[in-house]
Amino acid sequence: MTAEHYFSARPRAPHRPGRVRVILPDVHLDLATDAGVFSPGRLDPGTRLLLDAAPPPPASGALLDLGCGYGPIACVLAARSPGAAVWALDVNTRALALCARNAAAAGLANVRCVTPGDRAIPAQLAGIWSNPPVRVGKQALHQLLSAWLDRLAPGARAYLVAARNLGADSLHRWLAGQGWPVTRLAARSGYRLLQVDFSAERAVVTPP
Repeated sequence: MTAEHYFSARPRAPHRPGRVRVILPDVHLDLATDAGVFSPGRLDPGTRLLLDAAPPPPASGALLDLGCGYGPIACVLAARSPGAAVWALDVNTRALALCARNAAAAGLANVRCVTPGDRAIPAQLAGIWSNPPVRVGKQALHQLLSAWLDRLAPGARAYLVAARNLGADSLHRWLAGQGWPVTRLAARSGYRLLQVDFSAERAVVTPP
């Protein structure tokens, strides 16, 4: 790619509409995609691992898809937990428009597509799911994850997937070093799925 990435706020790449099918044992989705968003040609294998191996989401509460792209994670969460509010968050306005379109087409009225500064996002989250944008750089990634993981409600968990060759194991060590209980839940095709638990230690030291 050039200097523009899928985490650009307003991609300038010419539109190239496509479709990606998400076929899981319990959810089938046909999602619209486009150039300028993350993995527009296929379901990313890391995302697939997260959807296959993460435990079922809570039945209610505020669930966050951090870096939602065109919405495969958000839409699966919404289908699996129709009583929950799924907050699909991204800086990429083209991705957010696709996510909203895909949720509407699938009849998933519990998906809310937002940018990071939206004040409607609840202060405490019942869970976070993310294939985070590791290519933003380590410092920016750490700041992003810290800001949102600190909003986990007591007892809540986050599920993060990352490629081993893009620093998944160092991310695991960093999370643990920052005070979050972290467990590798699964590994497949060079990807790691990490479970990050609410940290009482960080809740004490982090200002409200």
